Amino acid sequence: MKKLLFLTLLLPFFTSAQEYVDLFRIGYGQTLNNNFEGVDSSTNVASFEVGFTLPVVLNENHALITGADFSFNKVQLFPKEDYSSLFSTNLKLGMASIWSEKWSSTIVLLPKIASDYKNITSADFYFGGFALLKLKKNENFKYRFGIYASQEAFGLFTTPIIGWYYLSPNKRFEMDMSLPISADVSYKFGTTTLGVDYFGIGRSYNVHYENAPTLYADLSSLEFAGYLQFNTFEESILLRAKVGYSSNNYEMYPEGEKIDLGVSAFSFGDDRTQLNPSINGGIFLKFEAIYRFHIKEKSKSQSR
Repeated sequence: MKKLLFLTLLLPFFTSAQEYVDLFRIGYGQTLNNNFEGVDSSTNVASFEVGFTLPVVLNENHALITGADFSFNKVQLFPKEDYSSLFSTNLKLGMASIWSEKWSSTIVLLPKIASDYKNITSADFYFGGFALLKLKKNENFKYRFGIYASQEAFGLFTTPIIGWYYLSPNKRFEMDMSLPISADVSYKFGTTTLGVDYFGIGRSYNVHYENAPTLYADLSSLEFAGYLQFNTFEESILLRAKVGYSSNNYEMYPEGEKIDLGVSAFSFGDDRTQLNPSINGGIFLKFEAIYRFHIKEKSKSQSR
């Protein structure tokens, strides 16, 4: 009965096109042989991510969005030096709202702590968030318009979001686009799914060295991949293997050197002095597991 009540309360927020919510995700990846520019040296980049999202229904038109994400990256920031461990932990707190049959919105705040976690101070705390306005065209198609913004060690970063979500009537072909941040196109063959995806965003981490000034890593990450997905346990557990190309360029700068504004791929007022050689991209492998909660199908089965 409690599960049925939970499903019934969530149902209004997923009654068109996207009929599920990903409650939990975990992944591990590694990029191989990222060469430093102009130097006979290279590094591997290892990454681990885990996150969960928990919607809390307030009434038939509003739901509280809660959750958290944690990421870990291990990389050489300078040629032939020891590997550095970079961490990011962010909370998710927001609101999903339905305003009419066609219009809905999602606003989420994303405070985070990002550094090597050797000496956490207030300087390692950053604040960000995103806002999306969604327009339902029909039962299978929904537009998205919004903005993402985040305070970083290098200054303010922001990007507009334009996208759409489409699910074919036979529920095999799916497009989930939030450009320029992410894109996912897939086709389902029963228990397996083939797809391609893209993810790109800027991040920063404060890096503390013993008896040396604090620096920060300005990460520009672009990941393009194809994937094979196994849909198990009635498509509630998704196991995904990915191979593709990742840029993963960690530029190092002294603490306090900032740009005026970052908008998508453009930087304004950038007169910083980079301290390390740029890191070229490379082939990456990644494995992910996702717990996906299907709203309509499970609510129907519970009501029988």
